[in-house]
Amino acid sequence: MTIKTKLKRFFDMEEEYEEREVAVEEEAGEQEFSPALSKKKKDKPNVVSLSAVSQGQSSKVILLEPHSYDEVQEIADHLKDRKAVVINLQRIPKEQAKRIVDFLSGTVYAISGDIQKLGEHIFLCTPDNVDVSGSISEMLQE
Repeated sequence: MTIKTKLKRFFDMEEEYEEREVAVEEEAGEQEFSPALSKKKKDKPNVVSLSAVSQGQSSKVILLEPHSYDEVQEIADHLKDRKAVVINLQRIPKEQAKRIVDFLSGTVYAISGDIQKLGEHIFLCTPDNVDVSGSISEMLQE
């Protein structure tokens, strides 16, 4: 066998190999877009293990009693971390308490949460993953 024939065979085999690769890729492409396969993917429901959900996140409620307006950012950080916060504003001047409630109202709005008044100076701020039901308006009237 001469070098010329060896080279010819080498290049002929390489072209044949490339043709096979192209044919295999085309077949794979046709299968990928076939309606039968897409139906199978759509019919298969998403299954999530309940144990994985319960272990992954635990809900927390943080109780805070700020002594100045400077602590409001810490409260907002808890809300951003998806933790509910109960705030007692009884021991803070009325003007600062109003500023804190205004700031937290904006924070809660930004994270699609909720803020509720529980008592005269007590507020509950919740992120969007916490649902609060019921009301205690009767207690507020007394």
